[in-house]
Amino acid sequence: MAEVERDPVSGRETTGHEWNGIKELDTPVPRGVLMFLIVTHVWAIVWWFLVPSWPLGTIYTKGLLDIDQKTTVEARVIEGQRERANWATRLESEPYEAILSDENLMNVVRSSGRQLFGDNCAACHGRDGRGRANYPDLTDDDWLWGGEPALIEETLRVGINTVHPETRIAQMPAFGRDQMLDREQVRSVAAYVYSLSQPDYSTPDNLDRIQAGQEVFATTCAACHGENGEGIREVGAPNLADPYWVYGGDLDTIIASVHGGRQGHMPTWDERLTGAEIKTLALYVHDLGMRQP
Repeated sequence: MAEVERDPVSGRETTGHEWNGIKELDTPVPRGVLMFLIVTHVWAIVWWFLVPSWPLGTIYTKGLLDIDQKTTVEARVIEGQRERANWATRLESEPYEAILSDENLMNVVRSSGRQLFGDNCAACHGRDGRGRANYPDLTDDDWLWGGEPALIEETLRVGINTVHPETRIAQMPAFGRDQMLDREQVRSVAAYVYSLSQPDYSTPDNLDRIQAGQEVFATTCAACHGENGEGIREVGAPNLADPYWVYGGDLDTIIASVHGGRQGHMPTWDERLTGAEIKTLALYVHDLGMRQP
């Protein structure tokens, strides 16, 4: 019989293996680890029989419990639709005044509208609705066709400059590029428009150009923007006398707008979103402006 070697410190037998002077003890696996391995293996075998697990060609074992993730998700979707049905029906059927006065329903609008806005509108208007270069800020209460929920809903439904038969039309002619105004007239009317929102620009040095621009404005621009440049919402013509601008309100940008014209675009959402979703978005966007300081 081979002599058994024991570790002089622990007294345990060694396996006879040695690595760089270190001998391996023949220590048994702890009983707790063995029990854990046994339990997990038994549980795995039981679980194979209880739930879907083994592929069998084009099908799989269904499991004795007859459940799977697909049926679980479907059940949760149905439950969510049932929970939404009540407030979705109210949003679609009740007038705006009633919804705006119901704080519980408006809380639903703020939560669900935030998701709708993020999925469909934030790419252009920003996650917070404050817009960015060439896309309007929806939180400043400055509107082209009006900021009432019903008017916002209409804009969402038909879009701006789209193929929808009822689309809103928004286009500013290229007065300089198409030679409707000469270079001096373009610069003069731009100076006048700039002075509407920047009164300090009206100095003795600029007065002659501003007065010349006012005459051009009266004959060329007032039909859309109004005699005082405060805009006409019915035709989507912006207010030029306030500090809010889509394309920029500095003098150089105004000159570029008068020279080259502007034409915005917003897609129509009536084929992508339901009536309740469009109405929710209209209320959410309206509420964005109302909540700003």
